Amino acid sequence: MTTQRLGLIMNGITGRMGLNQHLIRSIVAIREQGGVLLSNGDRIMPDPILVGRDAEKVAELAKRFDIERHTTDLDRALADKGDTVFFDAATTQARPSLLTKAINAGKHVYCEKPIATNLEEAVAVVKLANAKGLKHGTVQDKLFLPGLKKLAFLRDSGFFGRMLSVRGEFGYWVFEGGWQEAQRPSWNYRAEDGGGIILDMVCHWRYVLDNLFGEVESVVCIGTTDIPERYDEKGKKYQATADDSAYATFKLKGGVIAHINMSWVTRVYRDDLVTFQVDGTHGSAVAGLTDCVIQARQATPRPVWNPDEKRLHDFYADWQKLPENVVYDNGFKEQWEMFIRHVCEDAPYKYTLLEGAKGVQLAECALKSWKERRWIDVAPIVV
Repeated sequence: MTTQRLGLIMNGITGRMGLNQHLIRSIVAIREQGGVLLSNGDRIMPDPILVGRDAEKVAELAKRFDIERHTTDLDRALADKGDTVFFDAATTQARPSLLTKAINAGKHVYCEKPIATNLEEAVAVVKLANAKGLKHGTVQDKLFLPGLKKLAFLRDSGFFGRMLSVRGEFGYWVFEGGWQEAQRPSWNYRAEDGGGIILDMVCHWRYVLDNLFGEVESVVCIGTTDIPERYDEKGKKYQATADDSAYATFKLKGGVIAHINMSWVTRVYRDDLVTFQVDGTHGSAVAGLTDCVIQARQATPRPVWNPDEKRLHDFYADWQKLPENVVYDNGFKEQWEMFIRHVCEDAPYKYTLLEGAKGVQLAECALKSWKERRWIDVAPIVV
């Protein structure tokens, strides 16, 4: 049993997601546990080089996490043949060109989503990576949430019977930035910079729906820009040009209907920042980020509609919480380990750039539906 080095170029790690989920909770955690275990007993130890535009920030992060290498020169990093994997968590608009540059440099690529702002650029990157014979992957983090893993367990066990519908509620109030600091970067609210909740979140819903409930066949969607003016990181007022809320209905293969409300201008009155209710002939379940509750048909009460009497029944008490029989690792870390095994021992891996392109495709279809006020069919992507 030996430990092998894996040179890893990490771009965009000074941002919230890049820092917290990919650097700290994934790569740093993997290094601290002694690397990624392969099927033959060997271990792979990631050796990252941190890349960013702010030399002071990347140097501070490298020192903080005992990482030897950092740079502001991405081209020089890509030229180093000792680093074989490129990761990107920078802005969506820049991602296709960065992935293209990395692929042309002979690097395997792994990236955040969306992988592009339009389907044409997304497919071009997929085709290039395939033509070069390189490994590639896209973050599909929601699938690894404990709550959604519990839904997958229920589905596989036959709990739902025939699945009928899925209802998702996502979002929270993002402060405008004028009187309280915003929780999200200002570019999220400028369409010209790749912002918008449809592009950002519908990419997630594609892989969630496809993998848990049925492949998406068509979509109808409407979006809005509810807060027209916001304040950027320097306190300067700007015009919000991107959608900050949207409401979409999806027809899935097998007949399931899914509806998802998504909003950065809603105040939370539910169990979690995102919840999914799945109804089936044999039972229903509601899952958040971590927890999941169920109600089997044998335990379903008999509600009676009577608007003349105040409801005194506790409907929440009719649901049973699934026990915590499994300890779940951080989902981002788990995906990193899967991709590293894919690169280093050709382990099976399904969350490729093509899956990322499917997310971009569905977002594009949703935007088209909003613009044209009609249902849009989702065609297979040919690469």
